[in-house]
Amino acid sequence: MANVSRILSVVIAGALGALGTYFLLQSQSRGLPDSPSLVLQMREVARLETLDVSLYKKVTFSPEPKASDALWKDVVHWAAYSLRAPRGRAIVFADVHLGYEFQRIDTSSLQVNGTQVEVVLPPLSVQVALRPGETEIIDSNLNSTETAQLLELARTAFEREARGDARLKERARQSAERSLRALFLSLGFTQVNFVETLTRPTAG
Repeated sequence: MANVSRILSVVIAGALGALGTYFLLQSQSRGLPDSPSLVLQMREVARLETLDVSLYKKVTFSPEPKASDALWKDVVHWAAYSLRAPRGRAIVFADVHLGYEFQRIDTSSLQVNGTQVEVVLPPLSVQVALRPGETEIIDSNLNSTETAQLLELARTAFEREARGDARLKERARQSAERSLRALFLSLGFTQVNFVETLTRPTAG
């Protein structure tokens, strides 16, 4: 009889443990936010997540003379160009900001399956801010307009270089993934996968 009682106690304890685990999992599942709420929280977290790097570049600028509609204006312009061929060199410093355009993310960028979530990152954005206080113009006879053109040339070069730099883009991606993974795990998700395309559930 005592053996039967012990067996019943073990069975009941096991059943209660299984039932408790079931309700705990159900409670966790019910507590997970829905996709629209996730999108809002992703935008808020990722808004602050930007990779900033400081770069510098030596640039040279020598604009060609421009043609005009009036013959004599062209003559005067070419004469001025031959007397003072505009040229300039500069060491330009800039801050480059790389971040993902999370304002463009929506529920179509997420796939939630229980406590697992798939995320498609939005396009990467690159912004360049020149640092004029540290920029050094050297060996230049450029006027203010030509100097502005020189700096714009440098800004464009910085942006093009950053967009083509695989290491910078990978660092930006890893930074965004770390922040979003921490967000999802804190909300109760157990697995976060960053993918190029979402895995759509199959009918069956």
